[in-house]
Amino acid sequence: MTPRIRTIQRTALTMLVVSGVVNYIDRATLAVANPLIRQDLGVSIGDMGLLLSAFLWAYAFSQLPAGALIDRLGPRRLLSLGLGLWSLAQFCGGVVTSLTQFFCARVALGMGEAPQFPTGARVVRDWFNVGQRGTGTGIFNCASTLGTAIAAPLLTGLMLTFGWRWMFMIMGAAGIAVAVVWYVIYRDPGDVALTEQERHFLTEGDTNGEAERVTFREWQLLFGCRTTWGMILGFFGTVYITWIYNSWLPGYLEMDRHMSILKTGWTAAIPAVCGVVGAIWGGWVVDWLVRRGLSPINSRKYPMALSLLGMAGFTLAAAYVPSNVAAVACISAAMFLGYVSSSTAWAMVSVAAPTNCTASLGSMQNFGGYLGGALAPTVTGFIVQATGSFVPALAVGAGIGVASAICYFVIIREPITAVELGNLEGAFAD
Repeated sequence: MTPRIRTIQRTALTMLVVSGVVNYIDRATLAVANPLIRQDLGVSIGDMGLLLSAFLWAYAFSQLPAGALIDRLGPRRLLSLGLGLWSLAQFCGGVVTSLTQFFCARVALGMGEAPQFPTGARVVRDWFNVGQRGTGTGIFNCASTLGTAIAAPLLTGLMLTFGWRWMFMIMGAAGIAVAVVWYVIYRDPGDVALTEQERHFLTEGDTNGEAERVTFREWQLLFGCRTTWGMILGFFGTVYITWIYNSWLPGYLEMDRHMSILKTGWTAAIPAVCGVVGAIWGGWVVDWLVRRGLSPINSRKYPMALSLLGMAGFTLAAAYVPSNVAAVACISAAMFLGYVSSSTAWAMVSVAAPTNCTASLGSMQNFGGYLGGALAPTVTGFIVQATGSFVPALAVGAGIGVASAICYFVIIREPITAVELGNLEGAFAD
């Protein structure tokens, strides 16, 4: 690896972590301000669940076009546009006066944030050797839980100091600044005059087939692949449970565990910190397994499924333990394992399809995940409203996690290759 490639890797990962942190802080603003917004705007718990899901539905369905556009136009342009849109939407969240206006702002936030993680998968595929991609993925993916860890105390402090409206506007302005920095600094591989040695390093070990840009037909054919559906169904459970915590953890700690807003802000950061460690460790373990001779697919598949089973188990335990300390410990363990599963799932993207389909496959996986993520706040909100407790909602999440882990084990077998896509094309033609 040349010094130039090493510098590009470090710079790209640093910017992906920064933008990912902003991404997740912006998602968390509504969850942190949940009680005050319900009071100011007269929103019921059930309606708040729908409002929390508005972002997630928009985010999920925007994944599909976002991934294809990243593979065609490049991460530099798509992430810059996405950052600009979601930051403007975040700013607008501070000036809304009705539930309908807030709903529209959250939809725009979801659309803008869609390119973030498929971009990360494509950047790692573009600038990292196959033996480095797990660690690179773990680092950029840790931004999601690092942002969540920072969000609770940071946003609580901003909200208590300036009010929830200024909290939204300050974060919107910060995101616009990050968008400018990404566009100015980052370059796609096609914009860099790589040497033959550098090209060999970046592509060594790739066996899936190469092409310059994804075609719409190739994008369609990905849906005909067994591995695609294993990734979609498996990630559904990972993100479902994660978004129970991301959307309702502050409310759960206040309503079921009777903590103050200030104490909740700091307590909610503990599981998120554990998630940061899990995200980085999950990426490292993938590369470690590859170095020990496990295939790139299985080095991802086994930790994806096993950690998701563990996440489900600790979520079920958190529902029933009487102690607040034990509950937070169980949630922290669940978040650690959830982000091990998440990092290994995103690392799967970098080896499971041809290079030109990387962001497209990642966005399909994320689409499946965020169908689960979109359902989680609504289902949880209505279960809590109907039962007066989070216990059955957490039990439902644990069951979904087990089912998704089984999908990982059973469905995913081999990487998608250019040959497989060609055979599918021929089969459809016949």
